[in-house]
Amino acid sequence: MAAVVLWAVPVAITSPLPVALADDCPDAEVIFARGTDEPAGLGRVGQALVDSLRQQTGMNIDAYPVNYKASLFQLHTDDGSEDAVSQVKSMAGKCPNTPLVLGGYSQGASVMDIVTGVSVDGLLRGTSLPATYADNVAAVVTFGNVADRTNKPISSSSALLGAKALDLCNPADPICHAGPGNDWQGHTQGYVPDYTDQAASFVVSKLVGARASTYPSTPSPYGSAPLAPSPYGPSPSGPPYAPSPYAPSPLTATAPDATAQSPYLPPSPTPSAPLLPADGSITYH
Repeated sequence: MAAVVLWAVPVAITSPLPVALADDCPDAEVIFARGTDEPAGLGRVGQALVDSLRQQTGMNIDAYPVNYKASLFQLHTDDGSEDAVSQVKSMAGKCPNTPLVLGGYSQGASVMDIVTGVSVDGLLRGTSLPATYADNVAAVVTFGNVADRTNKPISSSSALLGAKALDLCNPADPICHAGPGNDWQGHTQGYVPDYTDQAASFVVSKLVGARASTYPSTPSPYGSAPLAPSPYGPSPSGPPYAPSPYAPSPLTATAPDATAQSPYLPPSPTPSAPLLPADGSITYH
């Protein structure tokens, strides 16, 4: 398992990004697949990502929760990939200038593996995104992706969307990180807000590039608006940003206190623990 490096990507938006051409089209849309046993919707990680994106940009960002049964035995990731690809096609048809963001947490990350054409077990199932729609996708972010355990993250394994992808793994998460010091709390409570804010900054950098290629840049005569405080609290301060906004700057991730309830998580059922088959291998979520 390769070492996991977080990126600190400072992105300053000095003027509002232009909106999509159609009045009913959002500035961007996040298509997110939740984790195992989470109730229908975006899930805790997905909602935190969307909230952080809205807070960082002030943009009109829609969110589409992938419709699939995030069941314990993971029998429906194929259905999730089909629904996600269908939504990309739908948005490309009615809002072709709206950049799309694909995301997933835990089992939802496995859904996005399929969408981006990454095979974890050597057998690619489900529905992958046709190359025709690659330009509609501005960014891909995953959290707690089991593909990281086999060194097959989307960022390095997807020929179609790897250059637009960021795979985040908490080093204390046993689903995506093999090694000592893992704890189930690192998977269920280790991504909000630190990693979701991290992912949002990465996505913003991609959205700026996507919109700039579609619309000319026009500086605002009024300057930039102040950002509202994050509903999830401030992220811990890290080392100074690297000179380039795209250069990685390592941060130190620590495992959360397993005895404390995270103050950043809205009340919702905790994703189920992984199943351990008779052969001792781990079943990802």
